[in-house]
Amino acid sequence: MQSPPAPSSQHSPFARKLGALVALSSTELEALDKLHGHRRVFSAGHEMVHQGQMDQSAYILASGWVCSYKLLSNGARQIVDFQIPGDFLGLRSLLFRTADHNIEPITAVEASEVLASTLLGIFNIAPRLATAVLWAASRDEAMVVEHLVGIGRRDAKERLAHFLLELGARLKLVGLGSSEGYACPLSQYMLADALGLSAVHVNRVLRELREDGLVTFQHGQVTFHDLQALVCLADFDKAYLDHDGPLMK
Repeated sequence: MQSPPAPSSQHSPFARKLGALVALSSTELEALDKLHGHRRVFSAGHEMVHQGQMDQSAYILASGWVCSYKLLSNGARQIVDFQIPGDFLGLRSLLFRTADHNIEPITAVEASEVLASTLLGIFNIAPRLATAVLWAASRDEAMVVEHLVGIGRRDAKERLAHFLLELGARLKLVGLGSSEGYACPLSQYMLADALGLSAVHVNRVLRELREDGLVTFQHGQVTFHDLQALVCLADFDKAYLDHDGPLMK
């Protein structure tokens, strides 16, 4: 479904995210506006990209939450990541012949559809944006590495604490979270599929974290009670997120 034209990208989550690397000029902001020319809305559960799809578009998420996942032949699902406003969805799929994963909204979402030809044209107009988008893709790859380390080497409590802290840092970057917490639509089943745990185990660990006075996740809200202690528990070093301010002026 197509929605009305998108507003200026100047204060969009995507511009805020790229602004962590590049101090965007007015020319570059105008170029970003061109990426938001075809805005679409998707309902929860309606696939934006499906595994094996050919000649698909990429999307810049403006609002709502999305998950990327792989389906195994036995029907099991592994959630690779959750996407939030400001994230570029399916960028790799613009280069591959077929999509190697599914992208599905968790909530109703609004996103700008981006074709490969449009993206390359924007890079010709504003080449620093190509660097910024490459940075964003590299940061996403770094997060996948952290998730792999979490599943392979962190215990369940550390894994869940690290994940909640990472989400908080990502949301804070785009103006949707703070040091106190953030709204989060994820179910315990989704967390289980992302963290390699059972939903029962996730429920037990969340209870332990709450009883320890560290963090509460209830009624769609994550609330940090002792942020520093949670950081110590998870051994959370946000350097891999590279959020320390623009590297390019």
